[in-house]
Amino acid sequence: MTSVTTTAVAAAPSTARPWRRALLWLAVLGPFFFASYGFANWMAARQPVVPVLVFGWESAIPFLPWTIVPYWSIDAFYALSLLLCRQRLELDRHALRLLSAQLIAVACFLLWPLRFSFQRPATDGVYGWLFDVLLGFDKPFNQAPSLHIVLLVVLWVKFAQYLHGHWRWLLHGWALLIGVSVLTTFQHHFIDIPTGLLVGWLCVWLWPEQGTPPLRAWQATRDPRRWRLAMLYLLGAALLILPALWLGGAALWLLWPVTSLLLVALGYAGLGTAVFQKRADGRLGLASRWLLAPYLGAAWLNSRLWTWRVPLPVAVADGVWLGRMPGRALPAPLLAVVDTCAELSCPAPDAAYASVPMLDLVVPDPEQLRAAAAAIERLRMHGPLLVCCALGYSRSAASVATWLLCSGRARSVDEAVARLRAVRPGIVLTVAHRRAIAAAAGVRV
Repeated sequence: MTSVTTTAVAAAPSTARPWRRALLWLAVLGPFFFASYGFANWMAARQPVVPVLVFGWESAIPFLPWTIVPYWSIDAFYALSLLLCRQRLELDRHALRLLSAQLIAVACFLLWPLRFSFQRPATDGVYGWLFDVLLGFDKPFNQAPSLHIVLLVVLWVKFAQYLHGHWRWLLHGWALLIGVSVLTTFQHHFIDIPTGLLVGWLCVWLWPEQGTPPLRAWQATRDPRRWRLAMLYLLGAALLILPALWLGGAALWLLWPVTSLLLVALGYAGLGTAVFQKRADGRLGLASRWLLAPYLGAAWLNSRLWTWRVPLPVAVADGVWLGRMPGRALPAPLLAVVDTCAELSCPAPDAAYASVPMLDLVVPDPEQLRAAAAAIERLRMHGPLLVCCALGYSRSAASVATWLLCSGRARSVDEAVARLRAVRPGIVLTVAHRRAIAAAAGVRV
């Protein structure tokens, strides 16, 4: 009885909102916002010529004075978001997102200053007063990325975490109004919005609420193949950025796949699977899905093109099946999943699930294979089990081979590979794969 009471008392502080720490963060972030933003404005104003990046169709955007209200409302969301956090780690990660937003945006303003070019019509009344207050510290610089949009992404993610039902839909609608208001208040040109969205999701990606922040996971790889793949993705990013910068206009959308390829390159160079931020439920983090969308779309399409002739999994032994990443649901009779794919979300909401993410196109570590084999043995008790990766030919096959050896169902690596090849002839297990499997199972090749 005493131990239960002590535990309850000890646990109580962790459920209280850290409002004192939230006020401290607000006291730091608020002055830093105005100081850094004002400094960037001042630096841009000192330049003799500040360029403008505007599309011809933007002249048709109407000036709507009333949208200054949703434009200003982001300040209230900013302050309340810090008080919304329930745990210290959650608060610190959210505050670091806000700080990162300021640092990245201001760095862009200093390196590539841009100017808003439209003449704002005169406005009176309450709306006019709100514009006057705004123009007291905001000048027609600090354009791309729109810090308003960057912060909107960070704040929308936080409030959506706590709001449900009609309140969440109200949040979505008001967030859309805030996003549109940067144009209809004549504060920003269009290019500032997609660049703001990109930086906003980057801030969310840098500081996930759960797990290790990706940059802290950096460990430069010693695998030459991973370095070659990193260089290939880096080359792809370089080839795409050239037409984006040379042609401009609609070609600037190529900056999205450029960012995607750069992040994947970092994954192979040292971030590992942390770049994809796969969660315990099998889905990639929301920020990863947005930032990596061009790469993820290509990866999914590639997985379907390579396996369209053999879309269904195959039984290997004792309720363990091998195959590609499932579609919208697990095919019958499967009831559990061991997912070895790092880059694709696994849609298996009602299944017993374990994720052991491994990078594509490289040989898994023995530790990863041992973890996958242990997960197979544990989850197959729930019923027929699928072991999958993007194609079902390499990472998942190596995991099943390791399980066959560790469980005594195969006596050698050759026997394990032969059993897999008999049911799925297309598996790709190289000499390096066989060595990793042997090391994971503690046997000789």
